[in-house]
Amino acid sequence: MTTLAELPAEVMRAESRIRPWILETPVESSPISPGARLYLKLENLQHTGSFKARGAFSKLLSLDPAARARGVVAASTGNHGAAVAYAARALETRARIVVPEDANPGKIAAIKAHGGEVVVHGDDSAVSETHARGLAAADRVPYVSPYNDAEVVAGQGTVGIELARQLPGVDAVFIALGGGGLMAGVAAHLKSVWPGTMVIGCSPENSAVMIESIKAGRIVDRPSLPTLSDGTAGGVEKDAITFEWCRTLGDEFVTVSENEIRQAMRSVQETHHLAVEGAAGVALAAFLRTAGAWRGKTVVVILCGGNVDPGVLRSTS
Repeated sequence: MTTLAELPAEVMRAESRIRPWILETPVESSPISPGARLYLKLENLQHTGSFKARGAFSKLLSLDPAARARGVVAASTGNHGAAVAYAARALETRARIVVPEDANPGKIAAIKAHGGEVVVHGDDSAVSETHARGLAAADRVPYVSPYNDAEVVAGQGTVGIELARQLPGVDAVFIALGGGGLMAGVAAHLKSVWPGTMVIGCSPENSAVMIESIKAGRIVDRPSLPTLSDGTAGGVEKDAITFEWCRTLGDEFVTVSENEIRQAMRSVQETHHLAVEGAAGVALAAFLRTAGAWRGKTVVVILCGGNVDPGVLRSTS
């Protein structure tokens, strides 16, 4: 098992694996909060519209070619599934994606458009993950976790490598927090090159299982209410490697309301003319809630995805 001390090196290895297959997304200065030097990392412009392509390619490329050729199974509320399907097709294999019953229809359509086979099971992402692992074990094919896998986390952490190339240093990075893969990977790299950078994990009040788990000191089972941030919603696997990593690497944790998420999504649309999904809105909303503490500081908000349903987008306008 990869230790926290080993994780920065894993991120660097993932960078060399996936670089030919992914985009280096832009960092854009933002006037949304004039009190801070605010930058937005535009992962909404990544392949498949989210950072998840990084973890998917990292995992699939780490597999023995013979194992990869048999196909893979994943579980997802949408973005991870689309990314795994995209990576599988690019690497000439097949992917089955297990989604919960309430998964966003637009994201399910995206999975299918990228060549993935969709299996609907369970009323929560944690239930879907358990079912997907069972399918993978029964068929003896690799399972690609959205976050509970060191190669996936390392791939997602390459966002941090790009940030360190694109900016001379930052005081804080705000990152949407669901299962914790993006936060753990990015934080592990950034704290190895910028030790003073603060990492803030951000979740919707309606589904903040990882944050509640960190507060409790153990992974807890909590119901999730409907949220615009469907990409971070749902439970956390009981053995999630990201729990200890996020608990150790996270400096602060912030939850935000649905109205704050909606307003943040609207701000990006109006100011930068970009459509972002709820999970991206969560990170910006958390920054805006705490903006007074960052006056005169350099802050990055990672806009983790742009796969937003047109109806949801209209509701933020």
